[in-house]
Amino acid sequence: MHGVLASSNEPSKIKSVEFFGMNAPKTQQEKAELMYSKASVEVTYNNGTKKTVPLSYETLFRPGDVINGKIAGVTMNAKGQVMTKSDGTPYVSTAPDMNSLMKVPGLPENTYYLISHYESMPKNENGLENPGTMSLSTVKMDTATGELTVVDIKPIDFSAVHGIWKPCAGLLTPWNTHLGSEETDPDARAHEKNPSASAVTNFMKNYYNDPTITGNPYYYGHVPEVTVDSKGGTKVVKHYSMGRMAFERVKVMPDNRTVIYGVDSNPGGMFMYVADKEKDLSAGTLYAAKWVQTGMENGGSANLEWIKLGHATDKEIEKLADTTKFSDIFDATDDAVKGKAEGYKTIKTAANGGKVEWVKVKQGMETAAAFLETHRYAAYLGATVEFNKMEGLDFNEKDNKAYVAISYQEKTMLADPTAPADDIQLPKISAGGVYELSFQPNRNTMDGRKINSHYVPVRMQGKLMGEDLATPDAEGNTANVDKIANPDNVVFSQDMRTLFIAEDSDKHENNYTWAYNVDTKKLSRILSVPGGGESTGLQMVENLDGHTYLMNSSQNPGYVGYLSGLPFMGKDKK
Repeated sequence: MHGVLASSNEPSKIKSVEFFGMNAPKTQQEKAELMYSKASVEVTYNNGTKKTVPLSYETLFRPGDVINGKIAGVTMNAKGQVMTKSDGTPYVSTAPDMNSLMKVPGLPENTYYLISHYESMPKNENGLENPGTMSLSTVKMDTATGELTVVDIKPIDFSAVHGIWKPCAGLLTPWNTHLGSEETDPDARAHEKNPSASAVTNFMKNYYNDPTITGNPYYYGHVPEVTVDSKGGTKVVKHYSMGRMAFERVKVMPDNRTVIYGVDSNPGGMFMYVADKEKDLSAGTLYAAKWVQTGMENGGSANLEWIKLGHATDKEIEKLADTTKFSDIFDATDDAVKGKAEGYKTIKTAANGGKVEWVKVKQGMETAAAFLETHRYAAYLGATVEFNKMEGLDFNEKDNKAYVAISYQEKTMLADPTAPADDIQLPKISAGGVYELSFQPNRNTMDGRKINSHYVPVRMQGKLMGEDLATPDAEGNTANVDKIANPDNVVFSQDMRTLFIAEDSDKHENNYTWAYNVDTKKLSRILSVPGGGESTGLQMVENLDGHTYLMNSSQNPGYVGYLSGLPFMGKDKK
């Protein structure tokens, strides 16, 4: 998204902004073909004058576009070769996701890099799953208008970390690296029972072009970090010490040590990582939350307690991933009679297809359980593993609040007395909603051990909920079209006091991006995505050399771009 300049010749500095939303799409072209905005933003200056600016969506590129002789949205195998069909044409993703627009020291003036995720690729001609990918684009800015243009693009090489599988959300860290996600954590128990038929084996056979390979599920389901140098070189790592799960967006807190997780699974947990050192996520302590319910209204509310899962380094857990099987960590059975007789614990996680299983951690394997089987071990220790599709998360530093999306408040978030645990007992809201987290410093775990962080979530409550309709409206929407439905990505503008919310909904005929002012409580629809497409890839760039951008992508229609017309709220441009 493109910034309106607040330079020294403007009347005065900006005091506030207000978004004026657009109607839901009406024409067939709006519904099916366009990613567009008809919203506007009103800027109020400190001297009382106001200025209204229209918003418009500016497309940077679409997957399949040829940029400097290279095709956007392609993926590579382990040898660094673009993966192609038998006719030589490349596989191209239609699922762009997260974007990190960054300024890297040493680049020419008004030149930047953009990392973009592609969550999935078409399967290859043999039915094997192609690896996901990230691309690195070189971006030029027109300083007069703020317009961005991509002048080069290339896929990022992940061969040093066994490739990347379904990179979903992510963020730009305070230390200017890209922190992504792998939204796939293949079931190691099922893999061990039948490795030749497992998805991870098929994935790795394809990625390494090796029909004899046996896959390793413990290589996937981690947080990747990408560092970019001024020449466009990239260094990638996977943070094994942050646990293994279907990551959505992790959020680094202002201490540069504490990281809060959104996990896109059902059922799933909430997690917190406290690194040993600032700006270094290679070693730390992992915790899982316990939901202690206090209310059911407006999405529900709860106090949050924390359970320590363990401490580890990336190197330690990567070594375990190389050599460990599921049966080395757990004894497991689906036989309730056997489980009861032999003292197993019942758990229910997404890893076992949401079915109950009976498990017992083998002696000395607690660390492996914590970091390679994070959800199973969290449930084993009594943490709450009942959230349904916990998605994006961002932090409001002034108010010491965070916002996290729950895409669908249903399934394991409803009361179920037959479940192994039933901490969350809420009314069904299929349209989901955004929750607010409150924080306190230096809390203790449930067993009395100090958590060395100033950013421990202690309360969670509904903030902005969707509304299910009893019958579809005239356009086919099954959730109120003037409220959010199935929120996915969220980012917060500290300067504009605005939470931006992107949908991945089957309740709205088109998905939208919304602006929600946390002070005035005003909700405004600011962008519409073509039918079938998910609104995703949000990044708020508050001040990039005098311009402000909200990056926004669409999966399936395949757009990567930004909203033009956002006000610049930082210091005056020099």
